[in-house]
Amino acid sequence: MTKIAVFGAGTWGIALARLLAANGRDVTVWSAIPAELKSLAETRRHPNLPGMELPAGMHYTADIAEACTGRDILLFAVPSPFVRATAKKAAPHIAEGQIIVDVAKGVEDKTLMTMSEIIEDELAKAHRTARVVALSGPTHAEEVARDMPTLIVAASNDADAAKTVQKVFNTPSFRVYTNADRRGTELGGAIKNVIALAVGIALGLGYGDNAKAALITRGSAELTRLGLAMGCRPETFAGLSGMGDLIVTCTSMHSRNLHAGMLIGRGMDAADAKKEVGQVVEGINALPAACRLAARYKVEMPIVQAVAAILDGRMAARDALNALMTRDLKQE
Repeated sequence: MTKIAVFGAGTWGIALARLLAANGRDVTVWSAIPAELKSLAETRRHPNLPGMELPAGMHYTADIAEACTGRDILLFAVPSPFVRATAKKAAPHIAEGQIIVDVAKGVEDKTLMTMSEIIEDELAKAHRTARVVALSGPTHAEEVARDMPTLIVAASNDADAAKTVQKVFNTPSFRVYTNADRRGTELGGAIKNVIALAVGIALGLGYGDNAKAALITRGSAELTRLGLAMGCRPETFAGLSGMGDLIVTCTSMHSRNLHAGMLIGRGMDAADAKKEVGQVVEGINALPAACRLAARYKVEMPIVQAVAAILDGRMAARDALNALMTRDLKQE
């Protein structure tokens, strides 16, 4: 039986843990918060995933050494700001050549590393290497937790590791593709959250479907320009982890980034919007790095810059979006 440890007891980690356990995998959930684990073990429910029941055979631990030992796959599902700290804590206990799957979406502001690169960086400090796969795509936890049809991409330059993850995670309701462009896959997962903030802001201002479609389409163009400048494959951004993830995050009622953007468009500041959403808003975390990447690679990203101006308080939301409409006329 395939043994998997899931780091993180948020909605995405628990939705995947349930999916894996329900399909015959031996699953252990690790969290740094013992009370969180106690609640999951006793109730077999997650407060933010109504209607989902966890299989009785799942295990829970707050001991990271125990979680790392004897596992076929380690699944990193902590929010992006905690990936480095978790990887650092786990690194001394991770076996050489371990398959690690990351599902957190973001880019670290200080280093401009993707989440998989952060994990590899912390392992290198502990004189270890691993086979790291990014698992990303249009995947809201609320739907995966209910076995609703979902497609996702396992991306790695290690083809065998990607295929292993594909086989282990694939179910009749959860179809997994492979991709060799890990950086492009992760970039799509991070930048689409910033575009979703822009869409939410537009909706909060009372704009309609035309504005939404325009921001999604032009946001995709910005993401693709950046990805190409960073050496990624263009087809990645037309696929599940690019356009697919962008569409779902910019249109779904489950999207935290869309919700936060709508609150900001209605006049709330970013800090209060995050509190109101009540869960991690990854677009706000990714925004500084997105701006720095645009500057480093000399890529024009006006939507990303507009969101930054709004959240920094340099421009009112309506003025920033109006500025996008009055830029110099161009060919598409």
